[in-house]
Amino acid sequence: MLTNAPRGTKDILPDQSYRWQYAEDKFRDTCRKFGFNEIRTPLFEHTELFQRGVGDTTDIVQKEMYTFNDHGNRSITLKPEGTASAVRAFLERKQYAEPQPTKYFYITPCYRYEKPQSGRLREFHQFGVEIFGAQGALADAEVICLARDYLAEMGIDDLKLRINSVGCPNCRAKYKDALREYLKPKYDELCDTCKDRYERNPMRIIDCKSPVCKELVKDAPMMLDYLCDDCREHFEAVKKNLTAMNIEFTVDPTIVRGLDYYTKTAFEFVTDQIGAQGTVCGGGRYDNLMEEIGDISMPGVGFGLGIERLLLLMEAKGVETVEPEGPDVALIYMGDKAKEYCLFLAGQLRSEGFSVLMDLQERGIKGQLKYADRMKAVYSVIIGDNELESGVVSVRDMAESTQTEMDVSEITEFLRRDFFVEDFE
Repeated sequence: MLTNAPRGTKDILPDQSYRWQYAEDKFRDTCRKFGFNEIRTPLFEHTELFQRGVGDTTDIVQKEMYTFNDHGNRSITLKPEGTASAVRAFLERKQYAEPQPTKYFYITPCYRYEKPQSGRLREFHQFGVEIFGAQGALADAEVICLARDYLAEMGIDDLKLRINSVGCPNCRAKYKDALREYLKPKYDELCDTCKDRYERNPMRIIDCKSPVCKELVKDAPMMLDYLCDDCREHFEAVKKNLTAMNIEFTVDPTIVRGLDYYTKTAFEFVTDQIGAQGTVCGGGRYDNLMEEIGDISMPGVGFGLGIERLLLLMEAKGVETVEPEGPDVALIYMGDKAKEYCLFLAGQLRSEGFSVLMDLQERGIKGQLKYADRMKAVYSVIIGDNELESGVVSVRDMAESTQTEMDVSEITEFLRRDFFVEDFE
């Protein structure tokens, strides 16, 4: 064998892809109910977009991005998350000139160089939504409600919603000073990454996964105690809206999220059923990201939801998705004339909306029937040269192992009545 799939990637074969399609279809349907429209952005962007948008103090930018120079010596990065690309597209295409708010959703692969683990690969996939142009707390509550409704639709209704406010640049500056003062005598005990964060963005230390750093910050001051009036009022409005929507939540002051662009609301839906990395969906508000990337000041709020983690959780909870059915009909032929007629009939039936199977190996009748059974065909239509000449063919119900003879001209009508019975009632 020439090579294997790169570490941290995974093939999705037909015996699993139907589960992905089910999740994607349900997500599109939920987004439609909330008035979101799909956006598709490139898999790679100029590196500067993520350095400025995601933040150069994040683990993503510092350690995890797939970055390379193209043939024009431009620095290019595979998309590590979806929000920055959506913002870039919104600005570049001047969508801010349209009536606001703008409501996007997307389904996209993302790439991060990190240690592969359960539900988190180097190539992973995200559902995401973004609302641009809505300043008030109603937008925050709506994206949280959309996530809650979608997860419930997927059979997952026992997740815990944790929310926090990470403030704005004004009140966060005072908090960072207080946090640095608290951490100053503990500085030497911090991990090397957090020592770098100490000056650049000490809030990221709260989010460090190192057990040592977690212990060092367990009694640290929290952002909620330093919120300005505007941020405090916004957070109270978010909580009030969630209560009105009958959405249970817990205020968790340790949530800072892993991206520098968040302001005010930050939230996570978490579970303990898929290992230590239990966040299934996370997001929040980012009112300054537009200005960081372009010259437009416009608020935003959204979330990202890991598809691999979602499917793992569904499996852990025993949530079943219906496996795809086999083809409606398999055409079994014997003889050259019968084969030619089956080629014609296959086209006719497919134009009517039926799924049709023909054996491309040109096996004998037993081999064709065995193949049709393995492919879970509902019916097999058996046509030989002699039967074609007499105009009478056999239709076999594969599940019941019963066989009926009928005129060749009746095949289409028979299948219509069986599969599209509503049309005849």
